[in-house]
Amino acid sequence: MTIIMMMDFLIIFKNRFLVVLAGVLLYGCIDPFDAVFVDFESAVVIEATITDEMKQQQIFLSRSYEFEDEGPSAEPNATVSVSDGTGNTFSFEDTGNGVYVSTQAFAAEPGKEYQLSVTTQDGRSYGSEVTEITSSTTLDEIKAERITNDDGVDGMAILADSFDPSGNAKNYRYEYQETYRIIAPTWTPTSLVGEPGGGCALLKVPNTTDDEVCYTTDFSNRIIITSTEDLAEDRVSNFMVRFISRDNYIISHRYSILVRQFVQSNEAFTFFETLNELSGSESLFSQTQPGFLQGNVFSNDNRDERVLGFFDVSSVSEKRIFFNFDDFYPGEPLPPYIESCRFSSPPIASPAGCVLRPLIESGAGIYAGDNGEPLDGEGPFFVVPRVCGDCNVLGATEIPDFWIE
Repeated sequence: MTIIMMMDFLIIFKNRFLVVLAGVLLYGCIDPFDAVFVDFESAVVIEATITDEMKQQQIFLSRSYEFEDEGPSAEPNATVSVSDGTGNTFSFEDTGNGVYVSTQAFAAEPGKEYQLSVTTQDGRSYGSEVTEITSSTTLDEIKAERITNDDGVDGMAILADSFDPSGNAKNYRYEYQETYRIIAPTWTPTSLVGEPGGGCALLKVPNTTDDEVCYTTDFSNRIIITSTEDLAEDRVSNFMVRFISRDNYIISHRYSILVRQFVQSNEAFTFFETLNELSGSESLFSQTQPGFLQGNVFSNDNRDERVLGFFDVSSVSEKRIFFNFDDFYPGEPLPPYIESCRFSSPPIASPAGCVLRPLIESGAGIYAGDNGEPLDGEGPFFVVPRVCGDCNVLGATEIPDFWIE
């Protein structure tokens, strides 16, 4: 879950709680409840983490949105810059979808004071508190272990180890990027095409459009944090960054995960910790009642204007690991595929017209083999949903540059 989704939750929740509670008291839990909320206030959302990596840094600008909306709207054409307190200013350009990228590569350095400046296209000015980079701590190890979690689920735990002998780091946030191989279970080197002359007939031809092996990359979408503040030493040991159920198809073949460890200031850690707690409220009637969560970003024009997000300057360390399903589940059946891939054999035609050809040409179905002994009402070919015979539905055939067999 991103900052914008969580912060929208905090703003909208408080007002909606009162309306929902009134609805429950007046109508009970039988009649449907449909309300229109008119007190929503759109706010600028700033998601900015500058790191000690020499790269083109990124900042995300958007507007908060209500739950019934499709998603956040990007804040375009803003003027964005970061200064380092020594006369250097790094400009960012709008690359679309609310993503602003620095025009030159730079890395945050110890001893410098960084500050964010944003001016939106309507002339509103925003800034941040002065922030210094945190202590640098190496992510010592990332490992995968087969475990049974607290819910009794068998699966793979991705665990992180880290140690700061100076004891200055203490606060850690993690992100991950996972990439996995997908093998379409019913791919065949043959496909069906419609008879060129028209009609309902189909021809078997070499398959030049569908692929068997693809790769997909997903990103973490939740806040993952831990602290060693109350421990005897600044050591992170076997901290679970990710748990993947044994029945999740993403580990069916080869799986890789890149884990990034950010060292956070006390202020940044408290912000993300509170955000995580409030957004994780399990019930409208829980004791935690979310409201507005103030970060370190603000409006220069009106200090009463609500601005969401945080400007963080962090040291970062990362590691990547790979594993195969057989490494931990030797001889065991693969996890169920994302689709059941049941075979069907629609007739070529019915009294109402063509049946199979529209199914194939629309992409809804894909050839999976010949039906050697059709029963009454069946056609001569087996078909399955396209995702079962063409991995392009889920990923791309290009092998990632970092991939290792």
